[in-house]
Amino acid sequence: MALQDAQRAIRLIRQAASGLHIAPNKVGVIGFSAGGNMVADVSNASGRNYTPVDDADKLSARPDFAMALYPGRLWEGKGVVLNPTLHLSVKTPPTFLVQAEDDPVDNVRNSIAYYLALKEASVPVEMHLYASGGHAFGLREKDMPIGAWPQLAEKWMQSIGMIPPG
Repeated sequence: MALQDAQRAIRLIRQAASGLHIAPNKVGVIGFSAGGNMVADVSNASGRNYTPVDDADKLSARPDFAMALYPGRLWEGKGVVLNPTLHLSVKTPPTFLVQAEDDPVDNVRNSIAYYLALKEASVPVEMHLYASGGHAFGLREKDMPIGAWPQLAEKWMQSIGMIPPG
């Protein structure tokens, strides 16, 4: 149901874009931990995963960009193997990844496996790994190197044309 909710939300945002004063072709997703897994799910879902409700469901549910921070459940097994439920393609949106190597909850292999799969699928991806920062650092760790990720994300969004420079 979470994937259905995410798809429906993206479609409703696209439908209401003019009233919200946003570009319907610049709708992105960001998720942290389990939300990072949802970012991967909605970025790679094929087709609609629910019965259409109205005209909004004729619009694309695939985000135009994605940001996954310390994502979970993307890695499986030993080594660096992507979760087999994810099926990446060139349609997967440009993706920004951030994780701390010392994350005690979501192993850094989640980000690494997803990064490698994105590269293999020829999807533009930028990844930032930090030696420390733990889990659930969000926007709080401004005094640590990992606290720079929001500025890096902004520059990345500028570089892919989602927001204007400056």
